[in-house]
Amino acid sequence: MPDTDARIERLPLLDAILSRLRDMIIEGQLPPGTRLNEGQIGQQLGVSRTPLREAIKYLASEGLVELVPSRGAVVKQFGAREVRDMLEVIRILEQQAGIIACTQATDAGIAEVRALHDQMLDCYARRDRMAYYKLNQAIHTAIVALADNGALCEVHARLQTRLKRIRFIGHEGADKWAGAVAEHEQMILALEAREAEGLSEILGRHLTLAWDRVRAEFDAPS
Repeated sequence: MPDTDARIERLPLLDAILSRLRDMIIEGQLPPGTRLNEGQIGQQLGVSRTPLREAIKYLASEGLVELVPSRGAVVKQFGAREVRDMLEVIRILEQQAGIIACTQATDAGIAEVRALHDQMLDCYARRDRMAYYKLNQAIHTAIVALADNGALCEVHARLQTRLKRIRFIGHEGADKWAGAVAEHEQMILALEAREAEGLSEILGRHLTLAWDRVRAEFDAPS
């Protein structure tokens, strides 16, 4: 029989490596197009190649890394059209989820989103950008979850994962960050008031502005 205990012990290590590699990609320590040198990264993180390879394969399944023949694992580099298209689909999904959430979410479910929002504001006040970003994304996920539609949640999660780095750089600069925070303030107020059309409108504007905030990263036409 397989040694299940050994596998269980490895899971926390794998999760830790995954989390660190994701953060390195999101923060730009591993920029798009970078080849993942297993020896170098393993030494930097203090881990062996076996769990590191597992983590890289998992990141490839998420769409953050590409396995390229003759080059190995490379941080995924999305083009302007790909990013714009994914943000467009996320916008449609979140607007629909917001409308449904306003009509069927429980008060407790909405209160949980408010709690995440308040934690996010605390991170903003401390200028803890990574913690802010993770709570920001958790809020979008939570709003979608309130729609209680498994297929919608699955597609949204897949696209949101691929856009982690893109969404992170959308907060670069004081003005962009402050603007995103203001939009989230409007978002939570509309959700709490169960104003379906209002929430749909602000989510749509928020996701449209998300592209405007990152388009300078691409050679995209205006």
